[in-house]
Amino acid sequence: MPLPRVSNSHHQRNHTMTRFQQACIVGSGIGALSAAVLLIRDAGMPGSRIRIIEEAPLPGGALDGAGNAHQGYVTRGGRMFTDETYTCLWNVLESIPSPSAPSRTVRDEIRDFNAAWHSDAHARLIDRNHRILDASDLGFDFQDRIELMRLLATPERALGTKRIEECFSTHFLDTHFWAMWRTTFAFQNWHSAVELKRYMLRFLQELPRIHTLGGVRRTTFNQYDTIVRPMVKWLLEHGVRFDYGMRVVDADFNTSSEGGLRIDTLHCVQDGHPLSYKVGAQECAFITIGSMTADSRNGNDHQPPELVRDQRDGAWTLWRNMARKATCFGRPEAFCGNVDESKWESFTLTMRSPLLIQRIQAFSGNAPGTGGLMTFKDSSWLMSIVVPHAPHFENQPDGVFTLWGYGLLLDTQGNYIAKTMSQASGQDILTELMHHLGFEDILDEVRRTTTVVPVMMPYITSEFECRSASDRPAVIPDGARNFALLGQYVEIPEDVVFTVEYSVRGAMHGVYGLMGLDTEVPPIYHGIADPKVALASLRTLMS
Repeated sequence: MPLPRVSNSHHQRNHTMTRFQQACIVGSGIGALSAAVLLIRDAGMPGSRIRIIEEAPLPGGALDGAGNAHQGYVTRGGRMFTDETYTCLWNVLESIPSPSAPSRTVRDEIRDFNAAWHSDAHARLIDRNHRILDASDLGFDFQDRIELMRLLATPERALGTKRIEECFSTHFLDTHFWAMWRTTFAFQNWHSAVELKRYMLRFLQELPRIHTLGGVRRTTFNQYDTIVRPMVKWLLEHGVRFDYGMRVVDADFNTSSEGGLRIDTLHCVQDGHPLSYKVGAQECAFITIGSMTADSRNGNDHQPPELVRDQRDGAWTLWRNMARKATCFGRPEAFCGNVDESKWESFTLTMRSPLLIQRIQAFSGNAPGTGGLMTFKDSSWLMSIVVPHAPHFENQPDGVFTLWGYGLLLDTQGNYIAKTMSQASGQDILTELMHHLGFEDILDEVRRTTTVVPVMMPYITSEFECRSASDRPAVIPDGARNFALLGQYVEIPEDVVFTVEYSVRGAMHGVYGLMGLDTEVPPIYHGIADPKVALASLRTLMS
């Protein structure tokens, strides 16, 4: 059954619009939403000629935020930004009106929020005896410094598929620095050394302040309420069509008359029924490949979340089917082929009493909403938590508080709970956390007034998997005539995956390239090229 086409009968072509007159976008994550904004803002395409197809019932992809005070709030991930690195994101958000003050932008809102609530962590690392460690002492010895500088000096082609643990000694992997760096950015020891090198270069400016997280910028509310909701509102006001509950599972391509590949048909499933969407001659397509939050599942106070291993989500199905048809689409199996290497679990606490928040603030010395990440360095789950500024959800009432956390090591038994994290219920996770904080005296009261929603994410760090250079396809694959690829699994040289910035930058490359625009993508920030940043980082490394 064919899908109905987006009508353009009531619109004249904008004089600034080039090459394509319509666009179909698969997925509604931040990359897809940004592509739609850029098509309207920079390519002059009327919003009524843009269609977004989404498998889920809501937009936003990994940028989520849901729930209520009674059943519990949940965000699968917490997003941290920086002024220097997130240039493409800020560029897009400068065009989106703030919901609270339409004369101002979302970028203005985020800037003002961070001016008022500046990150300044006083308890970045905590040991097994509930002591706050001196995290300014990174713990490097001479060999650690040599190993780190060797990594930065080694070309990516020479690093190849090496793991991080193949490039560093056991001593380095036990330093305060590595505990902070890996939990700030969610690295496992077995992840790609190439990706770590890129992170070190992209976030070099954070090295002198990694113990305070002073360079971190956060959003006013959770990322869905602050970023996704205003972007979707703006797109709807411009006439963009959203089709939810539609799973795209395959795409047909043919060889164009001028050579190269043209996307011809998208194959979809909706309510169990197959549908097809024919891509028009004057239409381009933007396809999100892969998904780091695919097949995520929630648990509750009494049940652990399910770990899905059999890839039920459409994003991976689509990419795998495409990759079978042409080598230019990369190799998805490099990223989705080992769930045990890419999974981790997060949890959101909804507290109907201020008791735990008050005790954490008194213990840490962190001002409300400014503390950033706290990591329990000796936790067998490598557990970290952050207390966001309240309210963190737009509908969060007074007297209700939230806390977000995650664990990197899911298959080891807890220090206090005789279960692995993947076996633990929400209340089990809360109990383990309370013991790490040394708050056993208030455990019963906190358990009674707190709802915990744990979330298992099988592919959350899959973009960090060791890979070959050809495993990630280009945003516009070689020979592509009317389509571009979006998301965390395309290749953008020198930039870093597992960031919102990566998805937005990819959208810019895709839109500007397909539409033939001479608009420049904001350059990638290189802290090493700034003498002040380079010197400050060198001093930190050598101290």
